[in-house]
This record gives sequence, C-alpha cells and structure tokens, in this order.
Amino acid sequence: MAMLGGLFTRFKKQIETSDRIADDSLKTHYYKAKYNQVFESVEKLFHEDADCQVTTVSKERGEIAVEINKPIRCFLIVTIVAVKPLEIAVDFNISSEGFSLLGSYPALKKRINSYYERINQLHTFVGIKNS
Repeated sequence: MAMLGGLFTRFKKQIETSDRIADDSLKTHYYKAKYNQVFESVEKLFHEDADCQVTTVSKERGEIAVEINKPIRCFLIVTIVAVKPLEIAVDFNISSEGFSLLGSYPALKKRINSYYERINQLHTFVGIKNS
C-alpha cells in the first residue's frame, strides 16, 4: 500500500514547504541574517535566473511571486518571515498546471531544493525545525 501512496505522490502538482512536513528536504529553512538582506538576495536570485520572471514583490508581506518557464511551466511563491531579530524563515509554494507522464512532483521538489542550496550559499543556514 505504501508503494501506491508513493506513486500518487509522484503525480502531485503542488508542493508547499513547512515545519510540519515529513520530508526534511522540504521543511522550512532558517537563516541567520537580517530580513532585508535575505529578502533582497532572494529577489535578486530570481531576477537573475533566465528561466524565471518575477511577477509580484511585496516586501511588507514577505512574498515574491515568480513564473517559471523551464523545464516545466510552474508558479512559485516565496515567503520570507522574520521569526526573531536575526532568524529568517524561507518557505516555498510551487505548483504546475502542466501534465508530465513521469509526474511533476520530482521536478518541482528538485527545483525547491536547488533554490534552498543557492540561498544556503548566500546566508548562514541555521537549520530546520523538527516538529
């Protein structure tokens, strides 16, 4: 029965990172930095990515909306929140309307993990919270 659940997961078209998800690679990442530094570097990361088009930026709400064109068309919302004065949480919500014979979930997960890796290079990664 677990194999059947894994098969259905493969065809999910939406992933949201959070503290309460079983997969550690998709848990909220925390960074030791100032809010403005993280927000500006994440925004710059998407502006410089040729596959991405930033559609909306709301610094007050801590959200950046991005349309991604390759390898599959998808929509991403990045949420950046100051948890403590020098502790910033970064979450992603990515979804795709497209169909893939092999399933969209692996490609969406890979994209989220690559963004976390790039942010880890720019800021001090504090860790994830285990709930």
